[in-house]
Amino acid sequence: MDLTGARWRTSTRSSGNGGDCVEVADNLPGVVAVRDSKDRSGPALAFPPAAWRAFVTTPPTR
Repeated sequence: MDLTGARWRTSTRSSGNGGDCVEVADNLPGVVAVRDSKDRSGPALAFPPAAWRAFVTTPPTR
């Protein structure tokens, strides 16, 4: 998948201390990309927008 042109932002759920952060690019047509901010040249996961919305809006189970 070509992620050229992705505008990455740090997730609002990530801590602000520069530690374990997730970056999200949601500006690409038909896909939401997710990567580890500590390994920006590493792999990224890609989700259909509906799947990403379900993931971020589903409350965690306990």
